[in-house]
Amino acid sequence: MSGIIAQNSGRHTGLVKASSGGDAVWNLILTQTASASSTISFTSGIDSTYDEYVFKFYDIHPSNASTRFSFNGSIDAGSNYNVTKTTTMFIAGHDEADSDATLTYQTGDDLAQSTSFQDLAAYGESDNSNDSCLAGTLHLFGLSDTTFVKHFIARTNYVAGGGPYDVDSYTAGYFNTTSAIDAIQFKFSSNNIDAGTISLYGIAWLT
Repeated sequence: MSGIIAQNSGRHTGLVKASSGGDAVWNLILTQTASASSTISFTSGIDSTYDEYVFKFYDIHPSNASTRFSFNGSIDAGSNYNVTKTTTMFIAGHDEADSDATLTYQTGDDLAQSTSFQDLAAYGESDNSNDSCLAGTLHLFGLSDTTFVKHFIARTNYVAGGGPYDVDSYTAGYFNTTSAIDAIQFKFSSNNIDAGTISLYGIAWLT
């Protein structure tokens, strides 16, 4: 098929075919690069075209330490980011000194019918050393559906302060709305996104 790159879902351009055994094509919709950005918002390209949308995070770097990377959805094209959510989150962490390791359900970082931004990085909070960053993936399902709630699953890996630690973070939940979600915003809990790239893909399942 013309224009599809096989077995490489890390590209930032064109159509990308899933790895061997997959039956999907990743269609790149939009890429945004942060530069001391308070937020990064995706207000177009999220509609009924795809049943699944995926955000990829590359080298996300906070301007200050002790801050948390987070996201929220909108049902009014980005005028408000305050959709009600119920979520869960757990992490695995290991410090560089090999003196501490943890596997923890983050009871303080989940949400129960809350309109707050959902953390995608929490434990230890992101470090802002020059070589520290966050990378990961956020999957969202059925965002244009007007019958059911909208589920999401995320996994991020990042350098956290205090150790420093390597932290592998797992987040999942649902937007508790039957309205279509048509915009997504990312930000740190304080200060700016100093640098980094976020790409939005639409997933076309092959039949």
